Amino acid sequence: MTLKKKEKVHFIAIGGSVMHSLAIALKLKGFEVTGSDDNIYDPSKQRLAEHDLLPKEYGWSESHVTEDLDAVILGMHAKDDNPELIKAKDLGLPIYSFPEYIRKQSDDKQRIVVAGSHGKTTITAMIMHVLNYANREFDYVVGAYLEGFTNIVKLSDAPIIIIEGDEYFSSAISKTPKFLNYEHHIGLISGISWDHINAYKTMDDYVKQFEIFADATPKAGTLVFCEDDDMAMVIASNQRTDVVQLHYAVHPYVIKNGITYLKTETGLVPIKIFGKHNMLNLNGARKLLSRIGITDDIFYEAISSFEGASKRLQLLNENKRTSVFLDFAHAPSKVEATTSAFKERYSNRKLVACLELHTFSSLNKNFIINYQDTLREADYAYIYFNPQNNKQDVDSKIDITDIENAFNFQGLKVLTESEDLEAQLLDHDWKNSNLLLMSSGHFGNINLKSMAEKIVASTN
Repeated sequence: MTLKKKEKVHFIAIGGSVMHSLAIALKLKGFEVTGSDDNIYDPSKQRLAEHDLLPKEYGWSESHVTEDLDAVILGMHAKDDNPELIKAKDLGLPIYSFPEYIRKQSDDKQRIVVAGSHGKTTITAMIMHVLNYANREFDYVVGAYLEGFTNIVKLSDAPIIIIEGDEYFSSAISKTPKFLNYEHHIGLISGISWDHINAYKTMDDYVKQFEIFADATPKAGTLVFCEDDDMAMVIASNQRTDVVQLHYAVHPYVIKNGITYLKTETGLVPIKIFGKHNMLNLNGARKLLSRIGITDDIFYEAISSFEGASKRLQLLNENKRTSVFLDFAHAPSKVEATTSAFKERYSNRKLVACLELHTFSSLNKNFIINYQDTLREADYAYIYFNPQNNKQDVDSKIDITDIENAFNFQGLKVLTESEDLEAQLLDHDWKNSNLLLMSSGHFGNINLKSMAEKIVASTN
């Protein structure tokens, strides 16, 4: 009997969130995996080391790329002049972005892709949680760590794969949005709010990517749309008759004594998440799951134990007077939705909103105006940004005045030093108040858990 050759794969820029997780998934599948990067940070560094995949030294080298490789997977961090990429091209090796490679590995699966400017991580996580509860076999790609799952990528012989579909470019040599590479059978669009200004210069250009995504749905495929989002519904109105369309709105709910309950035909179902935006996310997950055999009875039974994805409304510390939460919110629509959710749940407490401007878009003078009034539900607001992280050209860089004008929030405090931010937050009077930290970054490496402990302790 001839033994099947072990596939050999090399990752250029292995340290990325999905890249290192895909590398681990392939090794667990029996592949021979190598990788390189110019720097790797935790948790990627630790997780790669645990699986003996951490490069022995940092940097790029042509010697890492050999003609016996079956595939080279290129991360977004790698540039088009990367010497390893150039060597792979010279050797004529198959070169993939990670979404292209995931598609290659899921050829025989039903592919379910969750897309949208906001909510896609949470919706994907909800779908995964319910399928796991129902003991269904499935693979997945998701953008955050979830309770009950050891990795954010899984590739096996499962019949379906659940994928969080990002609209950003696939790699330095592929300007195709990631979600188009997956070639979905079932797709969901949670909502559309302009983002990634460095990739899509206008709102029309950005929206066009979602139109292409919807048009790519195969005959007899399914598209799920959020009917509360005007732009998503414009796209829905143009869809073909040979595609099944499902729409969803906010799931009926009520808040009693700080606990959110879903209103269902069989009574109230308590859940651990909160906020109108999450009731939208939840109903989107429910509608999509109905297409693959999950009944409402199973869904409600499973979703009651869902606690959310990592850094999505993550509780850092609390007592009876004060709570401190961390959320991945950074784009305007996410900031507005998260602050509104907090004010609704904790209507009897003051809300202190603290936002880090970290993404390319949020640090751009032409985009910052989109944050106007997004913090209106807050009682106090802090904005932090590190000018050294701003890679814009001179004309596009924001300053403190730009931020103050854009947010239109009386008493807004804008800080550029993380030490000053931490000091001011610790000095705040936290009695009967909540702190909501929002960022896709790290607040200048403030120890957020330690700060949360001190804030909560100050009200004991």
